[in-house]
Amino acid sequence: MHLFYQPEITLGHLLSEESKHAIRVLRLEVGTEIELTDGKGGFYKAKITNADPHECGFKVTQSSVICERAFSIHLAIAPTKNADRMEWMVEKCVEIGIEKISFIQCKTSERKTINIERLEKIVVSAMKQSQKAWLPEVSFMVPFQKFISESNDALKFIAHVDDKNPDHLKNLATPRSKYVIAIGPEGDFTKEELEMAYLSGFKKVSLGPSRLRTETAGLAAVMALNLVNQ
Repeated sequence: MHLFYQPEITLGHLLSEESKHAIRVLRLEVGTEIELTDGKGGFYKAKITNADPHECGFKVTQSSVICERAFSIHLAIAPTKNADRMEWMVEKCVEIGIEKISFIQCKTSERKTINIERLEKIVVSAMKQSQKAWLPEVSFMVPFQKFISESNDALKFIAHVDDKNPDHLKNLATPRSKYVIAIGPEGDFTKEELEMAYLSGFKKVSLGPSRLRTETAGLAAVMALNLVNQ
């Protein structure tokens, strides 16, 4: 059954883009059963009542609530020079399971801007693809210092290239916690940025013996934290 995103279920119709996809692309008709999510834990079964490609009407026939996870993952990452790689990472992180993605601007960052609207669409698409009821948050890019000073997650980690870093993330992450994991740019964090993070309570962690690309490191961290909670 097709899953659609409608943050305001009480409106009784799909968003414009979702309506177009349902009627013009999928060619759904009046009476077709569909599934909806509001991105806030709600799952709904409904039937199409108006096959309008601009405002597809529906009537809810059944509803259920999916509780938030007992843990949360916040990935803070410097965007890569190649936007496609970062978009791929965002998509896969949502499919695996994540609550928030923040983009940080570091001293050696090669990319200074991100297309937040495109990333939000990717997040919605990945949420529907993976049949999730909670829409992850994607934040605008912020300077590293601002991110560090405002971070209030329970367990704070930072991963960077360091051969003398024996503590793997999976061994330091306590299950059922609120995590934030920071991943630096392709040029890595500077010494000053690392010192700033340590002073703010971030703990240095390893993601394994291999030297990973930024987007691979982000995905590896999210996977590790999900596995800790299995």
